Amino acid sequence: MGKIIAIANQKGGVGKTTTTVNLAAALGVLEKKVLLIDADPQANATSGLGVDVDSIELGTYQLLEHTKTAEETIIETTSPNVDLIPSHIDLVAIEIELVDKDEREYMMKKAVTDLKNQYDYILIDCAPSLGLLTLNALTAADSVIIPIQCEYFALEGLGKLLNTVKSIQKIHNADLDIEGMLLTMYDSRLRLSNQVVEEVRKHFEDMVFETVIQRNVRLSEAPSYGESIIKYDASSKGAANYLNLANEVVKKNKEVV
Repeated sequence: MGKIIAIANQKGGVGKTTTTVNLAAALGVLEKKVLLIDADPQANATSGLGVDVDSIELGTYQLLEHTKTAEETIIETTSPNVDLIPSHIDLVAIEIELVDKDEREYMMKKAVTDLKNQYDYILIDCAPSLGLLTLNALTAADSVIIPIQCEYFALEGLGKLLNTVKSIQKIHNADLDIEGMLLTMYDSRLRLSNQVVEEVRKHFEDMVFETVIQRNVRLSEAPSYGESIIKYDASSKGAANYLNLANEVVKKNKEVV
């Protein structure tokens, strides 16, 4: 039985999509079967895996509308062991279309639960908001990874996200767990980066991943080539960071089992 992990933070630019794409690729390298669901209308995870967004006919929109089965929306990627349910700008309309539907928060859960038998990990790249799309992802997920940027406003909005997680646990998904907080865009030369790491570790202790994602030029370049960092430059610091994270996730879930 696989595990569904949402990667969420309503703050933009914290490394959500970078983490989703590269964690998926790293888990694939570790011979885990992975499905990435792009639940962000910006479709950056889709293009980041080398898929032409304009060519998308079926994806997360149809999945949430329940007009197609999950199997019909899955496409293969060039990353080993990684499949994708792609996104498209059309997904912007889904929040308006779902708003008057019964059980609108459970649309993704109903669509993807059966897929847990086919994959080791299902990763959901969430939109940078706490709207209906993110709510659907968190209701469907077993756990959530929260990327936190090592910058001044890092902790701003984190309380709001944690409150959202608590209310989802209370109302929609009692089993939702925090997989971990992931420190991203770390620059060891900056005192501020070190202060943020210290602060987050002090407050959240073992909820924080040991792995820290460092600032890395190769990591920033990879999406423009439609490749994960593993494929773009396997010897880079960014690739090493995400392989470490994947190992940490696998180890953590073995211990839980």
